[in-house]
Amino acid sequence: MEYPLEKTEEQWKEELGEERYRILRQKGTERPHTGTYNLHFEKGTYCCGACSEPLFESNSKFDAHCGWPSFDDAIPGKVKYILDKTHGMTRTEIVCANCGSHLGHIFNDGPTKTGQRYCVNSLSVDFKEE
Repeated sequence: MEYPLEKTEEQWKEELGEERYRILRQKGTERPHTGTYNLHFEKGTYCCGACSEPLFESNSKFDAHCGWPSFDDAIPGKVKYILDKTHGMTRTEIVCANCGSHLGHIFNDGPTKTGQRYCVNSLSVDFKEE
């Protein structure tokens, strides 16, 4: 897939550092209950950790008790959805629509009216206070 923001893998590695590169560009996952934003509920916007594109508003965040930051909706047009059949499962991967960086996965088991749970790695996002 092509995205508005394209960089070489060497550029991403240099800019992101080892752990963020593993999550954002190699589709890694951080351990549950370890991320900075898991239980973070300040007002503001969660932006892509690779390109700073706004992705999620704080009013869509909820505690899913799953160990990762969870949102019930994304900012329209900011997230792309990709079929993921890795690890013997069928899931939907979510990536930044601007740079293609891996954010996590979306599930249809959310407790809010949308019924969705965007399960996101804390290292995939940065928070900008309102």
